[in-house]
Amino acid sequence: MLDPRHLEALAAILRTGSFEAAAAALSVTPSAVSQRLRTLEEKVGSVLVVREQPPRATVAGARLVRHAEEIALLEQRVAADLGLPAEGPARLRIAVNADSLATWLLPALAEAGEALFDIVVDDQDHSAGLLRRGEVAAAVTAEAAPIQGCDAVSLGSLRYMATCSPSFLERWFPEGPTPEALAASPALIFNEKDALQHRWAELATGRRLRISGHRIPSSTAFVEAARLGLGWGLNPELLVRDDVEAGRLVALMPGRPLDTPLVWQASRIGRATLEPLTAAVRRAARRALVTP
Repeated sequence: MLDPRHLEALAAILRTGSFEAAAAALSVTPSAVSQRLRTLEEKVGSVLVVREQPPRATVAGARLVRHAEEIALLEQRVAADLGLPAEGPARLRIAVNADSLATWLLPALAEAGEALFDIVVDDQDHSAGLLRRGEVAAAVTAEAAPIQGCDAVSLGSLRYMATCSPSFLERWFPEGPTPEALAASPALIFNEKDALQHRWAELATGRRLRISGHRIPSSTAFVEAARLGLGWGLNPELLVRDDVEAGRLVALMPGRPLDTPLVWQASRIGRATLEPLTAAVRRAARRALVTP
């Protein structure tokens, strides 16, 4: 059996980003936190935390944090079933893509009750891996098939528009977004996982293009970069609708949006605790996303 205090120390280190902050959160000394972690590592025979700034979980460490969260969810459910007072709000670790977080998801979190959220930002094409590894309890993902141990709910599609500033359009696309112009002009790319610009360009031109540009890992800064003429990029319609209507941004091809299907996948462990969040996510998605 694993000592709950040791699991709690591990989770606190990774959640707060330091041994000192974890100690403050648990009302113990930093040496007590270190001792609990060492004891847990000796128990499982594996390093659980990479001692960096901030500390980073190993694969085994991430799995044990998820185990601790699963225990907390189960205890919450048992308390609710027996009519016992909860010791505190449930803490739910979820993965979500940055554009959903910047557009439609926050209202769902506000409507989901008293839970505390740890948000992991990851691309919707990659967040399913976090669920498979047990690092999160739920995720907004592009994977439609239910992941083992999870329930999957289709949410609709987040619509993207290829946009740029009027001056950028005049300089780089005098004849429109031709394959040559798209390959030559600087694009805006969120990070190394972002394939939206490549995907849209291939759909728009029928050709697979080599695209390069600026890497800007912020949804709001991505829009501002487009306004300032740094490059062209795929922005959520929800974020740029007003800019397009005001003429601050223009659509490269107004009739060629890119719809990205999103799926909510939630662990069946602690389903009762996750149900209010799942219901709120579905309501928010109906209000904001594109449905068939």
